[in-house]
Amino acid sequence: MATSITTDLRANEHPISDPEHALSPGEKPRMAGREFYQKKLGSAKYILAPMVDQSEFVWRMLTRSFLPPELRHSIVAYTPMLHARMFTETVKFRDHHFQPTKSGLGSSPKWSNDTSTDLHLDGNPQFDRPLLVQFCANDPDELLEAARYVEPYCDAVDLNLGCPQGIARRGNYGAFLQEDWDLIYRLINKLHANLGIPVTAKMRILETKEKTLEYAKMILLAGASIITVHGRQRDQKGHNTGLADWTVLRFLRENLPPDTVIFANGNILRHEDIAQCLEETKADGVMTAEGNLYDPTIFASPPAPGSEGREYWRGRDGKGGYRMDAVFRRYMDLIHTHILVEPAPTRPPLFLHSDTPSQAPLRLNGTATTAPFKDGQPAPKKQKRDTKYKRPTNPNLLAMQPHLFHLLRPLVSKHHAIRDALSKTRAGDIPGYEIILRMVEDATKEGLLDYEANPEKYDDDVEEESKGMVGMEQSSLEAVKRCRRPWWVCQPYVRPLPSEAVEKGSLTLSKKEMRSAEENKEVETVKGQRSEREARDVRDGMGNGEVIREAMVAG
Repeated sequence: MATSITTDLRANEHPISDPEHALSPGEKPRMAGREFYQKKLGSAKYILAPMVDQSEFVWRMLTRSFLPPELRHSIVAYTPMLHARMFTETVKFRDHHFQPTKSGLGSSPKWSNDTSTDLHLDGNPQFDRPLLVQFCANDPDELLEAARYVEPYCDAVDLNLGCPQGIARRGNYGAFLQEDWDLIYRLINKLHANLGIPVTAKMRILETKEKTLEYAKMILLAGASIITVHGRQRDQKGHNTGLADWTVLRFLRENLPPDTVIFANGNILRHEDIAQCLEETKADGVMTAEGNLYDPTIFASPPAPGSEGREYWRGRDGKGGYRMDAVFRRYMDLIHTHILVEPAPTRPPLFLHSDTPSQAPLRLNGTATTAPFKDGQPAPKKQKRDTKYKRPTNPNLLAMQPHLFHLLRPLVSKHHAIRDALSKTRAGDIPGYEIILRMVEDATKEGLLDYEANPEKYDDDVEEESKGMVGMEQSSLEAVKRCRRPWWVCQPYVRPLPSEAVEKGSLTLSKKEMRSAEENKEVETVKGQRSEREARDVRDGMGNGEVIREAMVAG
């Protein structure tokens, strides 16, 4: 830890030192801090997190599409985390991961270049702003060089200080820099002193509130205009993820200068959690990662009763959500329009139970059949492997399969044929994904008809919804009860708490941790019996073998 760093936040007024990026006579100075947040980001409350290979252009477009057109710029989105050194070293890496222009980023663009006729996808002012580009780095010069490439095409550059994964440990970046405050200061200050746009940072909390406060002060002192604070410590990942501590975020708000802009991150499972987080933490905006992966409509308010249309479903109890087939359709249409640059297919209206029932063909891997589902799964047919297959490089095509496994998690746990077809569909196989879409539409139709015929089957035997905040729960079951919807409706995945993971056998404690847990009676394992949470997962059709591999969320 660098002891020479003071906490005088007045140092956040560094001039732009690079002559190439210096202000010309009459040019307004760069906005920073709260002015930047209010005037450039529109005081946005909704923040779409940076996720490794998962917050790419089309997914950002999909997320924004559920807000009215005039409100879509109210979502601040981040690119996936980019590796600064790799981004500077190879043209292919840049062109594969960031596509702001049709001609690519062969060389670092000049800040004054007029690229309006060449604008393409990432950061396009027409539909992909506000946008922050996130880098991981451990060398200030490499970070600045990488930032120069994206500077004309985004609103700010963000430094990842939160990634807790093993690859970050090996590469010495993300949350594994948090002991080296001097390096973090130099990374942020290098950008602050030399870019024409602001620099921001995403961090995790430390062992104590007081240490976290000093850490945040140092990051702000270095020149960060916004800090995003993930309310979990570095070791809280995987089965040990647990709950984010909103009280630390509230402590930062109360002890940092009042004009500090703070985004809160952690515990956001559904739309209602956003307002609760804002109230509890007093943060300026709320960021969500996994909540968005499982339900990209999370920022959208539900339609008024009676105006659901064909995309939104609402049950007898008033609870509802967007249908998976509707979200899947929007996703595919965006792929066709922006990535394949072709008109989206003409599609029939989505099914409603009030429509005249008709037998829609079921499709699997290019084969159409009028046979109904048998136990939710028509028999798949073997296909010869295409030996001429060439894996695409476009990040929007590479992300399709993991996105759909997240989106369809409850549905594929019931309809194994769809799960199997999705697992066999390769990146870039758009006809294959169109077939899976039709299968999902058929499955959704089946679910809607079943609900109308047997609505009591979908009634959950739960008590009145808990009124306590997510961060105070002692069991994940209460969150499961609140968030659970029929399997064809978008819904979050609620991770078991660490104590539940231990009970289930998914997490093994060290001898020291086990002794401590036994002393505090925190772990009571009953061999041969299922926990209440495990029993619920089994009833929902999600046994141990059905858990879908998680995408890596960067910090």
